[in-house]
Amino acid sequence: MTYLKWLDKWWQTMKTAWSNYMTYRYNLFLQVVGPALIFFFIKYNLWSSIYDGDLELQIGGYNLNSMIQYHIWGFILTMMAKGHHAVDLGQEIRLGRISSYLIYPFNFWEFHAASFIAFQAYQFIIALVSLSFFYYTGLLGPLNMDALLIGILYAQFISIFWFILQFATGLMAFWLEETWILRVILEIMTAFLSGAFFPLEIYPPFIQKILHYTPFPYLTYFPTKIFMGEQLSLYEPLITISFWMVLAILLNYILWKRGLKLYTAAGM
Repeated sequence: MTYLKWLDKWWQTMKTAWSNYMTYRYNLFLQVVGPALIFFFIKYNLWSSIYDGDLELQIGGYNLNSMIQYHIWGFILTMMAKGHHAVDLGQEIRLGRISSYLIYPFNFWEFHAASFIAFQAYQFIIALVSLSFFYYTGLLGPLNMDALLIGILYAQFISIFWFILQFATGLMAFWLEETWILRVILEIMTAFLSGAFFPLEIYPPFIQKILHYTPFPYLTYFPTKIFMGEQLSLYEPLITISFWMVLAILLNYILWKRGLKLYTAAGM
């Protein structure tokens, strides 16, 4: 019975978070339509201009069509795996709202983890709508269903890692008045080193070798290649991300324990 009550707490929290996301229908419409249109008018036109209509031109081994497909799949991946932001987490610490989590049976990380799961379901629907848009416009070409399934599963795995990283930036609110700059730095650094801006083949070989020891390529480049049907082996990505995920969890644990010693419930 206790276990069922614990599951019910997770379920009720996810339902509440889902209701909050679905409250503003116009906002939902913009989130469905806006990102795909922005991608189309900015990235598509940017790379079309760079290639200047030359279908035979190769940049890092990519022609215009494959480069567009790479960025489309990277865009879908971002919506599935990297859409969550721990904005409320930092505010709750800074404004002293976490006091309730210290006495309630549903603790701080459980609440945010449940909200994260609800957000993932919400983003997944938007990602599927965007995927359908790009597919029916002919920009993606034929879909490899095996690659699509593996890519979706791997995207959910790295979304957990991304959530843990965001959680760590939120916990820095114990020491900082604002944590948004840390989120911005993390997002820019991750995008640049993970292959979100450019495929890693464009980078110098020695940088590519160094990056393989970091989690960054496995957050965008490898999963994008999975979606494209060019990388179906998950052995190396899973091992590397799991290693860095354990380190990130330990970091969160240390930040939480040390942060509580400084916590004064200011703002309550």
